Amino acid sequence: MQSMDSTVSEVNRLRDDQLYPRLVSLVEGMAKMWSNMCIQHDTQLKIVGELKSLEISTSPHKETTKQHHNQTRQFCTVLEEWHVQFESLVTHQKQYVNSLNTWLKLNLIPIESSLKEKVSSPPRPHRPPIQALLHSWHDCLEKLPDEMAKSAISSFAAVIRTILLHQEEEIKLKERCEETRREFVRKKQGFED
Repeated sequence: MQSMDSTVSEVNRLRDDQLYPRLVSLVEGMAKMWSNMCIQHDTQLKIVGELKSLEISTSPHKETTKQHHNQTRQFCTVLEEWHVQFESLVTHQKQYVNSLNTWLKLNLIPIESSLKEKVSSPPRPHRPPIQALLHSWHDCLEKLPDEMAKSAISSFAAVIRTILLHQEEEIKLKERCEETRREFVRKKQGFED
């Protein structure tokens, strides 16, 4: 029984002295990351708002070039990858916190002795500090508007895909127009000869 008590004490010590400070550091780092991301997105939103207020040039519409089309395709690919990675980040964070909570629940279950002798296990703290941290972290992740963000990214990517389709159609029409122009010139020269 003493061996079990020393094992339990060591696990508790590692949980409280090693794991907890590292999780606090991880949570602080992630909070800073989300805060910086929010600041960057607010700046981007401000820039987009300012761009919307600019007067659209009255110059004639420029044709879509293959280079422009390729850049739009690359942008669309990046947006789709951003959506996948954002979804993965949020999902993995939630799974990680849920796994830690499940482990902690198992860790906090008192070990019962089937022996009639008095159990000499050291008293367990009712709520180790890690428990409050994990509950707060879980609650914060559940409050994240991640579905709204994923939907917005997906909608933006859909708009870019629509632009991409219009560009492809424009390029095909331009090629057909050029082909028709060449055929016209050829027939005109044949008629004049």
